[in-house]
Amino acid sequence: MAKRLGIFGYPLAHSLSPVLQQVAFDYHNIDATYEAWPVRSEQLGSEVDKLRGPDYLGANITIPHKEVVLELLDDVTQTATSIGAVNTIVKRGSSLVGHNTDAYGFIKSLTEQADFNPQDKSVLLLGAGGAARAAAFSLAETGVASLTISNRTVARAQALANAIDLPSANVTAISNDPSSVSKIANSVDLIVNATSVGMMHGGAEATSPLQLGDLTPDTVIYDMVYTPSKTPLLQAAGDTGTTCVGGLWMLIYQGAAAFELWTERPAPVGLMYETAHKALADFR
Repeated sequence: MAKRLGIFGYPLAHSLSPVLQQVAFDYHNIDATYEAWPVRSEQLGSEVDKLRGPDYLGANITIPHKEVVLELLDDVTQTATSIGAVNTIVKRGSSLVGHNTDAYGFIKSLTEQADFNPQDKSVLLLGAGGAARAAAFSLAETGVASLTISNRTVARAQALANAIDLPSANVTAISNDPSSVSKIANSVDLIVNATSVGMMHGGAEATSPLQLGDLTPDTVIYDMVYTPSKTPLLQAAGDTGTTCVGGLWMLIYQGAAAFELWTERPAPVGLMYETAHKALADFR
């Protein structure tokens, strides 16, 4: 019986997961199909429950469902529980287990593609949603010196700051108004955009979460958005000569980790990246 997998989210016009995961299954000659499943919040419970069927291996979860899906699962790993967000569901028997591979994908791409070690560094994190939580907790584990979390709703940023146990570091929350962000942006070693600002087909397409004056050559810029491949933020940062990392490598590394959880086979990382990179050209 052919197995089924997919990604839950809404909207999903931007998702590259189907192409990069399908090429991995085909590479290993695994009889499985990976699809995009656009699901609104009110449909999520019933759609997730379908994964218990015999023809399913699991699924990925993206915005806006990464946090609310925890209560729909039978078990959640310690990493995902600590982060408070799930991006991968693995079926074990008839049980659904939640994992978070975003944290691994973020740190792996940061160290491999930017040659950046976050230990003892200062970081500005834009956003406080599921992806931001993965970044925050993984940065905490690496031993950053300071972490400033900026979000439209300061209370949500403060809740994330409170959840992070960093006795040796300074963790603060601020609003995302330009003046507050500018005061911090020029003095940190790393800025991470974990919002959807700049995402193609999103509500803030063609805009940047930072002002041009916030960008300096000495600050590494990491944008989790991967469609388009060169977001307005990365375009502006590149013009300053700073080191930039786009979200595609995070997508690849987290997707490779998910593939290995589903199949217990090594993911063809290079092939997955090449396939996804080519597919980006088709997004308009």
